Amino acid sequence: MISLTVTALVFGVVFLAELPDKTALAGLVLGTRYRASYVFAGVAAAFTLHVVLAVAAGSLLTLLPQQIVHAVTGVLFLGGAAVLLLKKDDHEENIKPPEDQSFWKVAGAGFTLILVAEFGDLTQIMTANLAARYDDPFSVGIGAVLALWAVAGLGIIGGKALMKRVPLKLITRIAALIMLGLGVWSIWEAVAA
Repeated sequence: MISLTVTALVFGVVFLAELPDKTALAGLVLGTRYRASYVFAGVAAAFTLHVVLAVAAGSLLTLLPQQIVHAVTGVLFLGGAAVLLLKKDDHEENIKPPEDQSFWKVAGAGFTLILVAEFGDLTQIMTANLAARYDDPFSVGIGAVLALWAVAGLGIIGGKALMKRVPLKLITRIAALIMLGLGVWSIWEAVAA
């Protein structure tokens, strides 16, 4: 059974953590140069693959004793919060666009870019942590995929407009505070158990 609460929580955390990431900028750049639907198809496929891998890794963690799982996920959440709070703004655009506008070339470029850029990324690690924490792979997977697709869509369609209205620092700090809270909560559960 899918938990709407877990799905919504995962969506919120992953969405806020991914929004200030380089991937939204990459989607924005590709979306301004190529057909948005082609870019989104490739990006969405890559994000789906990343979530499947993250949920599988997180599900393996659930085989460990709960106290260890809470301690590990707590430390990883705290580390993720630190990364968000301490990272410098880098707006490098190392995107090599395809020469032609065919679906497979454009979608393939988007897929490859996201597949490489997001492997081992903070949101993939967070998704694995959330899968371990809630032991509900479908709810976590759905929430994470929808959040990543939403960020990709925003980046491709309206990233510039959003970033003009909502300061990137604010989004980053909100995501870091949520992760900090989840980290403290997980460590408290590990100690209290």
